Amino acid sequence: RSTGVVEPPGGDDDYIWLMTGERYDQIGVGYSTQRLPEPLWEAQIAEALAGSERVLNVGAGTGNYEPDGKFVVGVEPSNEMISQRTRGLSARGVAEALPFPDHSFDAAMGVLTVHHWADSRLGLLEMRRVAPRQVLFIFESLVAHGHWITTYFDSMSDTEANAPSVKDISAHLDVTDVQTLLVPANCLDGVAAAYWNRPEAYLDPAVQQSASYLAMMEPNTRARGLARLADDLLTGRWDEQHGYLRDQAHADCGYRLIIASN
Repeated sequence: RSTGVVEPPGGDDDYIWLMTGERYDQIGVGYSTQRLPEPLWEAQIAEALAGSERVLNVGAGTGNYEPDGKFVVGVEPSNEMISQRTRGLSARGVAEALPFPDHSFDAAMGVLTVHHWADSRLGLLEMRRVAPRQVLFIFESLVAHGHWITTYFDSMSDTEANAPSVKDISAHLDVTDVQTLLVPANCLDGVAAAYWNRPEAYLDPAVQQSASYLAMMEPNTRARGLARLADDLLTGRWDEQHGYLRDQAHADCGYRLIIASN
């Protein structure tokens, strides 16, 4: 692995850099052990990137879902996340100011990152500037926020609540396909909805740390909600209401794969 370092942009972009980089310097610890690639999603993303030899991963984190056998560069503002990368080239940078010339890549990808950007419109325009194909893994808020776990909390972070939808993204990218990314019962990637049929897992601090929905929540709100969940599991109330989920093979928790081309 080799890592390139791009200095933070100056001027007004300093705020964007600090907002995105420092956030994951704090909550990104342990991502490489909790956020393992889910094989079903890995296959869908690889298919969406088929034919692209030079790939830019925007908001790359630890590099999950970067395709094998390709020239890949991951752009990431957080030093903590870059330190956990095990493949590909890395550069410090933000989506809103990608440090590459026009048409530098065949495809630009992003995995559960758009909702963390300070300016999603600018970031999406930057993606289409540097590559003719864009592949984005997002979550649809209206579906995702129907997940039972959201009923345990009084509020959610602004980051999650204001996540761009497929419609929002389609206003800036020429979307050609939208696919559902189903969450399997034994999902390996510890995303917020990974444990939809394994509720006990949400009581694990390591799980909470690796899911931004919980990690970025106001601590007292998180503590109250988790206490309610623990009580409902102890009394059997959760199983009375949601126990049927334990026997299901997969669920639609709002995750979507958007494919676009200029």
